[in-house]
Amino acid sequence: MLIHGFGACKEHWRHNVPPLLGERAVFAIDLLGFGESDKPRSRLEGEPEEAGSCRYCIDLWADQVVAFVDEVVQGPVQLVGNSIGGVVALAAARQLEQLGQSVGGVVLIDCAQRALDDKRLAEQPPLRRWGRPLLKSLVRQRWLTGGLFHQLSKASIIRKVLEQAYPTRQNIDDQLVQLLLQPAQQPGASEAFRGFINLFNDRIAPELLADLRTPVRMIWGQSDPWEPISEARRWSTFACVQELVELPRLGHCPHDEAPDQVNPHLLEALRQGDR
Repeated sequence: MLIHGFGACKEHWRHNVPPLLGERAVFAIDLLGFGESDKPRSRLEGEPEEAGSCRYCIDLWADQVVAFVDEVVQGPVQLVGNSIGGVVALAAARQLEQLGQSVGGVVLIDCAQRALDDKRLAEQPPLRRWGRPLLKSLVRQRWLTGGLFHQLSKASIIRKVLEQAYPTRQNIDDQLVQLLLQPAQQPGASEAFRGFINLFNDRIAPELLADLRTPVRMIWGQSDPWEPISEARRWSTFACVQELVELPRLGHCPHDEAPDQVNPHLLEALRQGDR
């Protein structure tokens, strides 16, 4: 089961699904608020409940994954997550463990490290720590998040972000830009953005890895501009982590940037999970 990252969608696995289908059933989903999924109104901590609103968070998306496994997969599963999808995969694996269901393995592809989470505040420079209350107050405001989202949801901006995420510039094409742009233009898309950027106290990977029994394997672009490879190396010390594959020159989404390099490692990781 393939789980995309923030701002992406199930089609972000466009170059990975065909090779995987040669060996196994493959499912790719749109997390709530992204892709073709529903995009309900966000409800932040302390805000009153409104009909149809939801609290966007890691556990919400993990619940979605677990429900999909129960209702559609209906059997042993392996979870593959990129970026924030990696944290969701870990949280879902823990839920499935607690339910006594079989999880063959988790594969993290440049998993989000969530450096701005309050639990990591001590790692931030003093000025950022001092300014955190103001930041948290500002990003709750829809006038700000809606305006910011509108500015970011443009083809030219998406392409510039992709050029950062894909250091080699491979596979940045019009198809990819449109795959990311179209969901962002749907009604309610700014609500998922608002919910996500307000996740200041949510799940972080090290806490999940510390408790997990499910084998975890990691694939990481060494030139990821947002999720440093040094942190991934530290995660390798957790008992559940079986392997870290480092990919020179590749960035935050190596599965799409260089699928010819990633797919063999991904296939082998899944084969290991079959055992």
